[in-house]
Amino acid sequence: MKTTRLNAGLRPNILATLGALALLGSATVANAQNYPVTPAQRATAQQTAQTGIPLSELTPNAPDEYTVKSGDTLWAISRLYLRSPWRWPELWGMNLSDIANPHRIYPGQVLFLDKTGGRARLTLRRGGGGSGEGGTIKLSPRTRQDTVTGLALPTLNPALIEPFLSEPIVVDEDTLKTAPRIVAGNDSRVLLSRGDRAYARGEPNAPLLEKAGPINQFRVFRTATPLKDPATSEILGYEAQYVGKAQLQRSESTQTMMEAGKEVTNVVPATIDIVAAREEIRAGDRLLPEPPRQLLSYTPRAPIDPITDGRIVSVYGNAVQFAAQNQVVAINKGIRDGIESGHVMAILKNGETIIDRTGGGKDTLKLPNERIGLLMVFRPFEKVSYALVLEINDTPKAGDLLVNP
Repeated sequence: MKTTRLNAGLRPNILATLGALALLGSATVANAQNYPVTPAQRATAQQTAQTGIPLSELTPNAPDEYTVKSGDTLWAISRLYLRSPWRWPELWGMNLSDIANPHRIYPGQVLFLDKTGGRARLTLRRGGGGSGEGGTIKLSPRTRQDTVTGLALPTLNPALIEPFLSEPIVVDEDTLKTAPRIVAGNDSRVLLSRGDRAYARGEPNAPLLEKAGPINQFRVFRTATPLKDPATSEILGYEAQYVGKAQLQRSESTQTMMEAGKEVTNVVPATIDIVAAREEIRAGDRLLPEPPRQLLSYTPRAPIDPITDGRIVSVYGNAVQFAAQNQVVAINKGIRDGIESGHVMAILKNGETIIDRTGGGKDTLKLPNERIGLLMVFRPFEKVSYALVLEINDTPKAGDLLVNP
């Protein structure tokens, strides 16, 4: 699919730096322009647009000119200019007068930093020549033609979180127990992989049936692991282990036959084909419907309300204790706590409790908590959320504290 856009009319630019963007699937231009901007964010941007921001808010090495490259992310560009990259309304306000669409930035655009009068403002210009300090080149309309998919930069590298939008899932205790289950493989196969045929059934009052519409797709999950709040020991949910995908070929049914002169009704399990396998699938694994593909946006920002008793619950992965940069963790805050996709939090290393023997006694001391990184929520559930570790200067682990950035 092709689309035509006017660069000068829309002028997407750096105010999109932490604006909402689709990370998955293709989107129409109309959808891309409908991401929400809150009144508070717009008010901040409008105020900053008139005054700029203090030079002290810029990073020490903020470039006077930067050409956006393919492979850049909006988070990385924001970090290039601002000490606090989640403060995107200020960055937006630096060039609010230049653009109509606050949610797009493209490779090839040139960002120009104006630092006159002790305040910083960001504008656009094309090419390497042009205005002196404080000036702005006026852009003339020109046609840009390209595929809709892949034009704009993503907020984050999609490859880092895309699998977690579909693979792991947090459910309540009964969801997997009552989900349809695989009962057998074809030809008595015990372990199943891509291309194998298998059979599944639902609960007696909820048989596995085809539904009208597209081919029925299911994700295959294994026994869920409880996620426990490190602070309160509350079970926040159960993290189901993703093992593959299956496609329903025939519905579950019943068959009546005569046995020893009696009419007997037997269950005929549904027929499924394994279409993807993360690891070998086996009888007892559960099926959950493939949800519709969603257009998700991320507007990195600090939570409005203070985060209290926030902690990392676990690091995603088998037997993983410590988190690295760009790794996914589960946290003990979710939708019920007002957490949304895009909320950025600081990670604090929980200071140890030690015994001080240096003064001749045995005093108990609590070492201070130290800030060691940032994370951003990208998939909130009711009581727990998945977040991506954005920056670290130490090694986060389960139990570490979370606060407003």
